[in-house]
Amino acid sequence: MKNMAFIGLGVMGYPMAGHLARAGLTVRVWNRNPEKTRQWVREYDGEASDTIAKVVENADVVLTCVGADPDLREVYYGDGGIIANAPRGAILVDHTTASAGIAEELSAAAVSAGQHFLDAPVSGGQQGAEKGQLTIMCGGNDEAFHRVEKTLSLYAKALNLMGPPGSGQKTKMVNQIAIAGLVQGLSEAIHFAEQAELDPKRVIDVISKGAAQSWQMDNRSATMIGGEFDHGFAVDWMRKDLAICLEEARRNGAKLPVAALVDQFYADVQDMGGRRWDTSSLIQRLRAK
Repeated sequence: MKNMAFIGLGVMGYPMAGHLARAGLTVRVWNRNPEKTRQWVREYDGEASDTIAKVVENADVVLTCVGADPDLREVYYGDGGIIANAPRGAILVDHTTASAGIAEELSAAAVSAGQHFLDAPVSGGQQGAEKGQLTIMCGGNDEAFHRVEKTLSLYAKALNLMGPPGSGQKTKMVNQIAIAGLVQGLSEAIHFAEQAELDPKRVIDVISKGAAQSWQMDNRSATMIGGEFDHGFAVDWMRKDLAICLEEARRNGAKLPVAALVDQFYADVQDMGGRRWDTSSLIQRLRAK
């Protein structure tokens, strides 16, 4: 398990591939924008490939981190795609946040080609990727998971197999549902403190020592108070993820009234020009006159 292929060098994939290279693994990379590939090779000890077929041809493990379901179909399928060109026995690991359906579909296609597939979405944002402190939730079979566990641990602080194909994506949906409610609650709390003419920093300092404490409070409250929204996962991407959650809920019968409402609040933030603001920007909607 020494030869790695990494496809997708965005804000998450770029540092994740870097951790593999720094660990001494042989890493080949491909990105839709070739300049990003050249930049990565200048920074890390690895090799750039100009086609997907070439980047995966000798890979023990192929890792992908792209945008959404259509991007996955583009890189996995076709004569020039991953499944047609990766070796038999290769383990295909997808870090994209996507639907459970595409994970199940890709897993079946990989198995038909004599390969293994894990859906392995991540949580922790750009900061977690850069520090190698991501949480990874996987779906797939035990054998494939245990063969790549050590490799994925190079950029993970927590790594768990959640069940069969699609289980990783479903677990990531749970994560995003929880975040949506937490960020809205924190936004309303800070907004209330401001309207009540309290010092919001002092308020947070007090309540963060009690039952209201959360990761969002510890890591985002100060920037929310300061009106800074360039610290993580963008609103556009959160809406993409919540759409996946709501579609899965329609399929499985789950009731998500808060997630559906917060999704519409994020639509308001988009209308305010905040498409690339981070998810804590929900508070700006409350501050708008």
